[in-house]
Amino acid sequence: MLYEVAAFALAGDAVSGIRNGADVLLKSLFIALGGHRGLLVFNVLLVGGLIVLAARDMRRSGGRLRGSVFLGMTAESVAGGLVFGVVAGSITAVLLGGIPLLAAAQIARLDLPTQLTISLGAGIYEELLFRVLLVGALMWGARRLLGLKPVPAGVLATVTGAFLFSAFHYIGPYGDPLEAGTFMFRFVAGLLFSAMYLLRGLGITAWTHALYDVFLTLLQA
Repeated sequence: MLYEVAAFALAGDAVSGIRNGADVLLKSLFIALGGHRGLLVFNVLLVGGLIVLAARDMRRSGGRLRGSVFLGMTAESVAGGLVFGVVAGSITAVLLGGIPLLAAAQIARLDLPTQLTISLGAGIYEELLFRVLLVGALMWGARRLLGLKPVPAGVLATVTGAFLFSAFHYIGPYGDPLEAGTFMFRFVAGLLFSAMYLLRGLGITAWTHALYDVFLTLLQA
């Protein structure tokens, strides 16, 4: 909600203006199929899916919302956002034999409110696109079409998804210049986010991703 309200306030429209690339890609697919009705369908599916998942989780927890759970998730996501760049940068440095980096993005040339809005959108829409939809579809294809067992199918899906996740950041007018260091950093980040998604779920993964981008943006401001 924070991302959508901020993006609308900056652009004055639900689809125009500078938005996170994964957000634009997902919505553009629906708009291409059904115009602004397609955008309505996208929003209904997104909100409807969230309601279904929330209802499922509430049934599993006895129908109660616990404030302590949300506080714990918030603390874990803040901690994850603070240390994620150090972990991913250190792994990248070991692989490339260089010094750790944080993969500063091209959005630094935009104004701060726009940078923060895009950072929030990264956690939401990039995790939805690359972890939930892409890795999920790749794993399904690896098992059903290639006949792989769960572990090798998961490895193949995760590695392929991480590669595409990294490559995505170099596409379009606001894409970064292609460099080995930042590409490897984002590839490692994709692997870590996939592991986090499988171990800790979408909520913590999305907020860790968003907060890492927010912290990096504020650090560069």
